[in-house]
Amino acid sequence: MKNSEKYTRQFFEAPETSMKWTKKAYVDKAPQWCSVDLRDGNQALIIPMSLGEKLEFFTELVRIGFKEIEIGFPAASETEYDFCRTLIEQDLIPDDVTIQVLTQSREHIIEKTFEALKGCKNAIVHLYNSTSLAQREQVFRKSKEEITDIAVTGARLCKEYREKYEGNFRFEYSPESFTGTEPEFALEICNAVLDIWQPSSDDKVIINLPVTVQHSMPHVYANQVEYMCENLKYRENVIVSLHPHNDRGCAVADTEMGLLAGADRVEGTLFGNGERTGNVDIVTLAMNMYSQGVDPELDFSDITSITELYTRVTRMTVNERQPYSGKLVFAAFSGSHQDAIAKGMKWREEKDSPHWTVPYLPIDPKDIGREYEADVIRINSQSGKGGIGYILETRFGYNLPKKMRENVGYLVKSVSDHKHKELLPDEVYAIFRENYVDIVSPLNITDVHYAQLNGIEAKVNIEYNGRKAVAANSGNGRLDAVSNAIRSYTGINYSINTYTEHALEVGSDSNAVSYVEIISSEGKSFWGTGIDNDIVISSIKALVSAVNNMIKNNSR
Repeated sequence: MKNSEKYTRQFFEAPETSMKWTKKAYVDKAPQWCSVDLRDGNQALIIPMSLGEKLEFFTELVRIGFKEIEIGFPAASETEYDFCRTLIEQDLIPDDVTIQVLTQSREHIIEKTFEALKGCKNAIVHLYNSTSLAQREQVFRKSKEEITDIAVTGARLCKEYREKYEGNFRFEYSPESFTGTEPEFALEICNAVLDIWQPSSDDKVIINLPVTVQHSMPHVYANQVEYMCENLKYRENVIVSLHPHNDRGCAVADTEMGLLAGADRVEGTLFGNGERTGNVDIVTLAMNMYSQGVDPELDFSDITSITELYTRVTRMTVNERQPYSGKLVFAAFSGSHQDAIAKGMKWREEKDSPHWTVPYLPIDPKDIGREYEADVIRINSQSGKGGIGYILETRFGYNLPKKMRENVGYLVKSVSDHKHKELLPDEVYAIFRENYVDIVSPLNITDVHYAQLNGIEAKVNIEYNGRKAVAANSGNGRLDAVSNAIRSYTGINYSINTYTEHALEVGSDSNAVSYVEIISSEGKSFWGTGIDNDIVISSIKALVSAVNNMIKNNSR
């Protein structure tokens, strides 16, 4: 691409730190979570949520388990103010949930913010002002000292207004555009604010380090976070928070590395909604922890209903391939993937394994309310015998012999290829039934009588090409005797190569299913399946079905 020389790195690397975070392999405990769906997420919508929609979303966030929820910018609009008042006046905020509100460092906005919080039991007042070099030079045209004064003045005003209002109000400060700010200056301004607020063990302060715009690779942000964690004043009484956006597509990596680097808290949104490319996706973060055996302390066990509510009230979509929540994230169309998943599921069942290690599936889809048959094994022209066999076995009870799975698989794939569409489980089953099960044309056997004469003799009432007759022959078993009668009457030359059977359902009156493979004189394989509550009859039906498939093939 042309014009790359017009771009320059807008981030500032942190001074040397211990880089202890690089020695950690995973996030080993849940952070404090704060949903900003109702503020940061809402302001990024083409059509912001109505009051009713925000109330519904708030209720869902509480159900999921969020204990801190940023509800908006009360001084920004009447809707934002009314939402805050509705939550308080209608007593909709549980005692263990803290709402958070955003305010600029301007007195009339701070005053309006505290007015909106009147009567609130627990709230976080989130003060911010931009500190980046670009904003200082281009937007505010102010010095570092003047920018610091804005923050300090706002901190003093927040402290003064807190004294005027009853309630448990905590403070948060964000040096907005932190990633475009010199780390030494970010530290200086945060410490100046902390000196005003004087955090203590029973009045902790949140210092939020937002990736307002993503400028660097994630390890650079982690070093910046570690630098702040190691040098902030009052660190034991400071909660270091992260608020990554996703301009470079690295919000999840930024957050995970930032947590390794010492942060305590994360602000983000469900499914990553937010300005430009969005905020960090809390669903992905939480489920990443879950997949490593760490309880994220959020409940995403019914991801489908959460997704449906989200798409309805935000009018946004969740990409089909979005981690964990997308409709296709567990779907395996590839034959080799399907085979590995099916075998992995079977191995886990056989071994009664307490741990989830199924190939290609980082978590058990059932843990978030997804179903194997509907969400995991999907059938199209790329599918293989393993996936198709898995569908027929788990959904319909047919445990096809290994060689038959391949035969059925090719047929199903061919149908999908010619129709140029995915096949649903019921469609796969219909193809199987139509082509393999209880086929009675052009050959059919309506009755059989057996006698013990030099082995087993079978007298077979046979229909073939519209004519009825009785054929007789003997064999070393009932199926062999019937097969010999069919061959002697029709003149069709084949041999039985495979025969297996199993109960189709559980119980004493269940049907039996039989599978028969015959080999023609030319060495071609043909399969049939029979179902009956009598195992002998089901085996004969399977044989007849296989012979009919052979006849149809020869007539083409």
